[in-house]
Amino acid sequence: MQHSHNHEQRRDNQRGLAIAAAITSIILVAEFVGGLITNSLALLSDSGHMLSDVTSLLLSLFAMWLAGKPPSPSKTFGYHRFEIIAALINGVTLLVIALLIIVEAYKRLLEPQTVASGMMIVIALIGLLANALSAVALLRQGDIKDNLNMRSAYLHVIGDALGSVGAIVAGILMYYFNWYIADPIISVVVAVVILRGAGRVIKQSAHILMEGAPSNIDSTKIKESLEGIEGVINISDLRMWTITSGVHSFTCHLIIESCGNSQSILDKATSIVKNDYHFYFCTIQLELTSSSNKELKNCDYI
Repeated sequence: MQHSHNHEQRRDNQRGLAIAAAITSIILVAEFVGGLITNSLALLSDSGHMLSDVTSLLLSLFAMWLAGKPPSPSKTFGYHRFEIIAALINGVTLLVIALLIIVEAYKRLLEPQTVASGMMIVIALIGLLANALSAVALLRQGDIKDNLNMRSAYLHVIGDALGSVGAIVAGILMYYFNWYIADPIISVVVAVVILRGAGRVIKQSAHILMEGAPSNIDSTKIKESLEGIEGVINISDLRMWTITSGVHSFTCHLIIESCGNSQSILDKATSIVKNDYHFYFCTIQLELTSSSNKELKNCDYI
């Protein structure tokens, strides 16, 4: 049942990414050409961000496809981790683009340039509409909440939407007040927002790649739950980590009193780990207390 749900969710994620990539590609060309014609940094920076978005969306789509491949003798967990690698690449790309925008904005703050604000507003409005459609496609089709790869792609689209909003605001200020310094100022504001989102994605991706414990699961509570099983004396070597978003792995040793009820203890422990804490992979080994080591050979290990 869980495998069927995961397959269906993966298919929805892929559909959402494909729709968003198609929409973003079209608007990328429009904003880049518009930025050149109007001499708007806000539009050019937004189109540059969109270029990274198209690349990131396609990378996320490829990662999603690759993660669906079955495990192999050399990749016993399958290819799930590539989704996290894709999320990390997306986060770093966002970071670099935001920094480049800030550098260019600084130059324009020193020497503000004339911008064709009327056309800039029209193009930015079209861009905003496209960003909204892409965001809706990802929200409706994709698992934005629990899938880090999808969330990084969604942040790219939201960053684009903010860029479009910023370009519209800057265009209005320049059109009515000839305040051309608004163009680089708005660009910096948008870049700072992008930096925050990128920082979170990079931090979460690095945490998973460093075999960090799932952020939404408390190891202390799991230990208490397992220690509450009758016959369990103690727990050692408890390890838990994330393979990819929503796919967690768990291992531990349970110190028990005797072998008599070992299968019952193992069944209860496995049920707690998988059903109560939603671990996808679970390996539990049973051990006797040191005083009963002579009975060790009669115990089942799993």
